[in-house]
Amino acid sequence: MTRDPRTIADFTATLPNGEKADLADRLGKVVLVVNTASKCGFTPQYKGLEDLWQRYREQGFEVIAFPCNQFGKQEPGEADEIAAFCEVNFGLSFPLMGKVEVNGAGTTPLYAWLKAQAPGLLGSKSIKWNFTKFLIDRQGKVVRRYAPTDKPEAMAEDIEALLRAPAPASASASA
Repeated sequence: MTRDPRTIADFTATLPNGEKADLADRLGKVVLVVNTASKCGFTPQYKGLEDLWQRYREQGFEVIAFPCNQFGKQEPGEADEIAAFCEVNFGLSFPLMGKVEVNGAGTTPLYAWLKAQAPGLLGSKSIKWNFTKFLIDRQGKVVRRYAPTDKPEAMAEDIEALLRAPAPASASASA
């Protein structure tokens, strides 16, 4: 019997090389999940995301980027091209996953869950554009959804508040 997903720990993600990453490893951390694209007007947000990652990672914060080509075909490259672009142009060092679909019949299970946990404007369950962000607490629960226009630096206060909260007992015991 399968149960409904309750936290980020109930999911895996695909790495650019095709291997699976168990997101249960993120329990105990504050996580920002974002769908990205290299040829988007919001692409400069990669710098702000990297700045957040560098500023808070030692405190238990992680950014996970999921490239997506569903909006204006703004992420046409293969995984190695996307990774190279991000590294060269933004010095990206946080995890970049394999490409996903965030809307429609091919929606990855993680994004189906994220959208159900934190609907958009007027209760919308769809992702409107690249760089929609979801903030997840140390217990693996979605706390807030941010619009593509919300700049990463504007999230610092919310991230800091979640980082001050204690990690769940099971996460600190396994760390």
